[in-house]
Amino acid sequence: MIGRLNHVAIAVPDLAAASAVYRDTLGAKVTDAVDMPEHGVTTVFVELPNTKIELLHPLGDKSPIAKFLEKNKSGGIHHVCYEVEDILSARDKLKGEGATILGDGEPRIGAHGKPVLFLSPKDFCGTLVEIEQI
Repeated sequence: MIGRLNHVAIAVPDLAAASAVYRDTLGAKVTDAVDMPEHGVTTVFVELPNTKIELLHPLGDKSPIAKFLEKNKSGGIHHVCYEVEDILSARDKLKGEGATILGDGEPRIGAHGKPVLFLSPKDFCGTLVEIEQI
């Protein structure tokens, strides 16, 4: 059901500094920051030949990333994102297998402009999983 790894998301306390590490120290292509108020985050993508790294920074007081950074002051891996061909079919199969879909269970538009859903870390070895329709 899942396809390739789309990205690994890392919550960071300083987006400019994190972007500089990937751009200047590691020599990666780094996108401009994009505010996503509907998700409470500002995102930057580090583009690699085989996947992407998403740098996440809180946007607003109710950002889920702010809560993550309260517990993880230096930042850290927030979630992994896998591609699926049909997000509704994937959701229904996952629910049928007992997985917990977070939120209201309806896809929202993610950072790439495509439908996404998040799956409970309790069901996936302690890892928050995002699925994104390709």
